Amino acid sequence: MSDVEDEVTMISKLDFDDPLYLHASDISSTPLINFKLKVTENYKSWSCAMELALQTKNKTGFINGSLEKSTTDDVLANQWERCNAVVLSWILGAMSEELYFGQVYSKVASVVWNELKETYDKVDGSFMFNLYQRINSLTPNVTSVSDYYHKLNSLWK
Repeated sequence: MSDVEDEVTMISKLDFDDPLYLHASDISSTPLINFKLKVTENYKSWSCAMELALQTKNKTGFINGSLEKSTTDDVLANQWERCNAVVLSWILGAMSEELYFGQVYSKVASVVWNELKETYDKVDGSFMFNLYQRINSLTPNVTSVSDYYHKLNSLWK
């Protein structure tokens, strides 16, 4: 058997539960979530939604750094590169255009994830003031009780 056939055989034997497994539907052009990161205003919701989506794909190890590239097996190292590229493209695809261009040359998904967290997971005084103002401006008589509850609950979270 040739080296290419050996590599294909090894990759095809990856179990569905292995983070290096790529399903045919795991393509970089398919968005994982239906809204884009716009900076601080929606970072918390965006990161929560992305983490949940990546968890369903068994790819959180690529953003939290727990899944490292193999240094002893070239086939697994190449597969890690492929999976990392898919995860990175999912992250980039879920960003506004201005943020995308700041990260497009990045090569490692966990580095991008950590940079976004460090940059946008901040709460300053003006953000808190605006949040409290939005909470205080909600009135239960404008919408149904359930709508009021869900809006208030999402603001508190």
